[in-house]
Amino acid sequence: MEIWLVRHGETTYSASKRVAGWSDPPLTEKGRRQAAALRPVIDGARFDGVWSSDLQRAVESARLAWGEATPDARLRECNFGALEGCSYHEADTTYGEVFRAFRNFQAPEGESHADFCGRVVQFVESLNPGRHLLFVHGGVIRALTQDLGLDRFVATGTLVTLDWEAAKVVVKHEPGNTERSA
Repeated sequence: MEIWLVRHGETTYSASKRVAGWSDPPLTEKGRRQAAALRPVIDGARFDGVWSSDLQRAVESARLAWGEATPDARLRECNFGALEGCSYHEADTTYGEVFRAFRNFQAPEGESHADFCGRVVQFVESLNPGRHLLFVHGGVIRALTQDLGLDRFVATGTLVTLDWEAAKVVVKHEPGNTERSA
C-alpha cells in the first residue's frame, strides 16, 4: 500500500506560531497558495481513495490541491488540550517534551500520544490495498513517519509518500525541495 500524506497549508495559527490541534484556524493566503502549488505535483496520479481530516484547514487544502476528499475525524491532529492556542514558545517552555520527543506524552486536558497514534494507525490499516491520498496535519505525518527516519514536523504544504508495507519514506516534497529515497 502506498500512502501520500499532504500537510495542509499555512494557517493563521501556524503563521503566528501557535498550537492548533483540534482548533480550526483558517488557511492564510500563503496557505492557499501552498495547497494549490501541490496540484501539479499530485495531478495525473491515480488513487484508490482520497481522504482528509474533517478540520477545515485540511478540507480546504484538499480542495485546492486535488478536489473533494472524504473527511474522517480519525485523521485530525492530536488534541493538545490546554496547549491549544498557546504560542510555540509557551508550549515549549511548559511542555517541551510533548513537541521535541513526540512520544509517550499526555497533552494536558487533551489526548495521549498512544491514543492519537492508535486512531491514526487504525485509519491507515483500515484502508484497502492500493494508493491513497490523505490531507492531514503535521502531527499525523510525524506519528506515521517518526520510526521511518523522518522524526520531525514537516513544513506546511509538504507531501510525504510512504510505502506502508516496506515501512519506508519514498518521497518528501517540501516547498522548494523534493527528496526521493533509493
